[in-house]
Amino acid sequence: MHPLVKTPPKGSNGIKGSEEALQQLPAILAAAHGRSTIIIRHGRAVAAVVPTNAVKAAKPASLLALAGTGKGLWGSNSVNTIRKLRDEWNR
Repeated sequence: MHPLVKTPPKGSNGIKGSEEALQQLPAILAAAHGRSTIIIRHGRAVAAVVPTNAVKAAKPASLLALAGTGKGLWGSNSVNTIRKLRDEWNR
């Protein structure tokens, strides 16, 4: 199960096969504000229709935390290291 999706309560009729879900899609969408529906295909969960309040908004990570993490990655002179790497393709 995707970590951002809440699992439907056990014993609920919130799990549908793909054919059944296709036939009942308007009803599934109408009920989506109150319950989750998991759609399965060949015994594996492939999709979830969930209320919008069940999905947490992903906050983008700040790139400032990565500042300085590559220091020394290319050696003391990064220009020479990159030139050497480029020259490998010209052999």
